[in-house]
Amino acid sequence: MMAKSETKRAPRARVKNDQLEAERIVSGMMSRDLFSQWLGLTVVDVRPRMATVRMTVRPEMVNGFGVVHGAIAFAVADSAFAFACNTHGKVTVSIENSITYPIAIRVGDVLTATAESESESHRLGYYRAVVKNQKDEVVALFRGTAYKTKTEHPK
Repeated sequence: MMAKSETKRAPRARVKNDQLEAERIVSGMMSRDLFSQWLGLTVVDVRPRMATVRMTVRPEMVNGFGVVHGAIAFAVADSAFAFACNTHGKVTVSIENSITYPIAIRVGDVLTATAESESESHRLGYYRAVVKNQKDEVVALFRGTAYKTKTEHPK
């Protein structure tokens, strides 16, 4: 039988290990993710099944209507989603996504996307990402479904 102090330490150790594993995986992913680097993304927070990224919109990201191309908001949300759904150790890939754009994004806006798990099964994960500008206005709402492969992330 375990002493009470051992019982209390075991969950904390697992939580700490899960956090370290999430940070290691996302750091490795970001180091190889040339597109997220091109966007100018910075990972500002990562936890198991959650990630927050930030970037500043540049002039070359504007569409023919003078507002930021929807693909930019999608890409920011998608990167946050990719980081969040891979934090558990298995290589996880997107199989379906959707996005809504409630407010136009402008050059110079600072976008922050936070993706979090809403529900999971053995092989599928369901995530939501919210993208906000520097005024804390929601500029995009993203939902994604991820498939967990059997492949482990490199150590």
